Amino acid sequence: AAPPPSGSGEPAPPPLQYSLLLQHLVGDKRQPRVWDPAALGGIPCPPKSEEQKMVERVMESCPFKAALACVGGFVLGGAFGIFTAGIDTNVGFDPKDPYRTPTAKEVLKDMGQRGISYAKNFAIVGAMFSCTECVVESYRGKSDWKNSVISGCITGGAIGFRAGLKAGVIGCGGFAAFSAAVDYYLR
Repeated sequence: AAPPPSGSGEPAPPPLQYSLLLQHLVGDKRQPRVWDPAALGGIPCPPKSEEQKMVERVMESCPFKAALACVGGFVLGGAFGIFTAGIDTNVGFDPKDPYRTPTAKEVLKDMGQRGISYAKNFAIVGAMFSCTECVVESYRGKSDWKNSVISGCITGGAIGFRAGLKAGVIGCGGFAAFSAAVDYYLR
């Protein structure tokens, strides 16, 4: 059955033959496809320059990760210290005169002292954890959840060990569990 002639004077397209279509799709006339990330939904990336590779190597190095964790811990600890001092009812409290209301200057001074104290502690813990995780990852040659659990145990144990063996074991378990939970939710 031929298609009806079109009224515009153009020749009608040839009928589509199913067998020709199959030969081009799955038969021996099929052309191999070149792998293109854009066809799979990805964005094609140009090759990286030497400067980009150098920046990636620096950002993945242990000293950079430790410095970043130290600075991040300092900022987070400072904010946490200021927040806890702001909601603490004993900030500026004088035990000699319990009915005296502290001045704003005294409250701000206490908030600053607590903020700096927390900032230093968080910075030390962040740097310890980051360095330990980097050493464990380098030793194991893998990047998985076990690295954060092992380094959490080492860091928590080292911090708790100053108060004794029992505190060190509790610190190891607690910090390892916290590291596992954080790693589980972030990966």
